[in-house]
Order: sequence, then structure tokens, then C-alpha cells
Amino acid sequence: MTTTLMLTLATHVAATYTARMVRTVMAAAALLVLMPGTVHAQNDIKIRDLTSPEGALPVRLVGYGLAVGLDNTGDRAIGGQSAGPTVQSVINILRRFNIEVPADLIRMRNVAAVLVTAEVSPYLRPGGRFEVQVSSIGDARSLRGGTLFMTPLVADPNGPPLGTAQGSLLTSQGGATTRLSATLETAARIPTGGVLEADLPRPAMAAQSRLFLREPDLGTATRIATAINGALGDKTATVEDEGSVLVTLADSVAKPVAMAKIRDLAIAPQARPRLVIDGRDGTVVAGGEIVVGAATVSHGAITLAIGNVAPDDTAAIPGSVRLPAGLPVQRIASALHAVQTPASEIAAIFAALREVGAITAEVVIR
Repeated sequence: MTTTLMLTLATHVAATYTARMVRTVMAAAALLVLMPGTVHAQNDIKIRDLTSPEGALPVRLVGYGLAVGLDNTGDRAIGGQSAGPTVQSVINILRRFNIEVPADLIRMRNVAAVLVTAEVSPYLRPGGRFEVQVSSIGDARSLRGGTLFMTPLVADPNGPPLGTAQGSLLTSQGGATTRLSATLETAARIPTGGVLEADLPRPAMAAQSRLFLREPDLGTATRIATAINGALGDKTATVEDEGSVLVTLADSVAKPVAMAKIRDLAIAPQARPRLVIDGRDGTVVAGGEIVVGAATVSHGAITLAIGNVAPDDTAAIPGSVRLPAGLPVQRIASALHAVQTPASEIAAIFAALREVGAITAEVVIR
């Protein structure tokens, strides 16, 4: 009786579990039927993210300013006859507040001369905020913890100020070594530190305009034109070349509304394998399935040999990395990081692999 009871109980539990699994699978299938385009749409990209309207070129702004409040890591300049531009800039700022300080009494340890740059959309109105990049142009060791003093921004060195920038500086996190940390901390950003104070020349909305592809590709341009013609009618969009799609709107169509609808259309982009490498901290990001073929690269104290190597070959030759061909990029990057290869050498090695044909993907070094 005991054996029969146990068999009956086991059969009941199995049947109950199977029934639950069947219901779960059917529910998932029904959900996919109710939302047939959800999974596919997740990979689609809107036309606004692939193109830029004709004439909508960003306005580049630049300015010279001072980063203050540094923790003894600013420009190592002193006053007197050999006073540099940082000292003179501080004197000029103090004069605006009717304060006169002799140059020979000024010591620069908490102040750094910086260059401020930004890109602004031509459609931004006065009062709009934007991100600014701040870079040291002196011998400051770090901008960490500093604040940018109000800096006028101009589009042309001799032109009127179009905006201003100020705020607390955000620096990148440094690497494991002091040298790398200092290099990264001489550049900073202020996410909303810029304020536009003047009108910018804006492109007019015309009945016939062009969409310029940010990355020219004939296949992508064709898919964009097909999507536009499907939404607004045939012959609305025409592919001019790999980087331009001509859009012609009827006079009866509200142009701003039509262009907004066009830019919200989504297409399935063509996957392009790309390898992005940060030359400062050695970060390697691979898009798509990228494998590395046979090659040998010798750069500095590192020699990378790929091909004709067994997977378990661990020949301990100083400065040598030996790996079999056909491995993904991530494995190659991990091996280089394991032997503490500097970031600049990692970037140079992958660039060399691209040049000899061991990597067929596009390599971008930043």
C-alpha cells in the first residue's frame, strides 16, 4: 500500500507541475500574439536618432575661464615679473570687484586656467541649459572638487558672448595608478552648467528639405525613405546618396507636424560590428560577434601572438600573450588586461589588428 500511495502521489505532483508549465507557456504565447510587434520594435531605432535635419548644425561655443576651490592641485604659478596668464586672470577678476592685489603677492595653488567648450542645438532658445566640457590648459594636477567661475562663451573669438558657463566640476574616476588618475582629472564636465543668453540663427522650415545620415549608409538611407513613403505617400522621400534623403512635402501638409511624424518613424537598422576602445582607461566595448584571426603584434614591451596556439598553452614568456585564433574580442582584451598592458598600448594593438585584417569590424579609439 505504501508503494502504491507514493507512486500515486508522485504522479499527481508531476501532472500538476506539467499543467502549470503548460499554462505558463500558453500565457506567454498569448501575450506575444496580443503584442506581435513588441519584441521586434525593441530593436528598432527612430529616424531622429539616425539623421539630422538640413541646416541644423550644432553651434560650437568656447571660452577661457578659471576653476577655483581646488585642493592645492591648481596651476603652480606665482606673481611678480614672471606671472603667467592664471595670475593675470585672477587680478582682472578682482579688479571687477574694485579689489587691487599686487601680482607678487598672489600664489596659485587653488586656481587653474581652463578652456570651456560646448555644442548647442541651433533650436535652443535663450535660457536653455546645456552641458559644458572643461579642460586644464596650465600645469594643474587635478580639477577635482573645483568650481568653474562664470565664463562667457562665444562662437567666434571676436564675436559677442552667446552664453555663460559656471558650476561644480565633475571629474572622471581615475584608474589604479596615480599617473592615470591625474591625467583623467585634468578634464571635467558640468551637465547643466551652460546657459544660452542670445538667439542663435535657426534654419527655416522648407517644403523640400533633406535628412542627413549621421553615419552614411545606402541600406539605412533606403530603409528611411521606404518608411517615410509608407507613412506619407509615395515619392515623399528619395534617396540622393548614402548620406542624404530628400523629403518633399505637399503644400497642404503642415510641415512642422509632418517632420515630427517623420522623425518619430522607426526602422530596423543594419547591424554593423564595431569595436570602441577608450585610450585613457583601456575600456573595450564590442558590438556584435567580433572574433580575432591569426596575427602577431609587437608593441612596446608586449607581444601578442594569435594563431597556432593550443587553448591551454600558457607559455610564461615575459611580455608575451599567446592565444588561439577565433577567440572573441573580449577574451583578447581580458588577456591584455591580465598582464597589465597600458590603455594606450591596448588601443594601438587593436588598431594594428584591424590594419592587418585580423579584425574586420570598425575600430573606434576615443
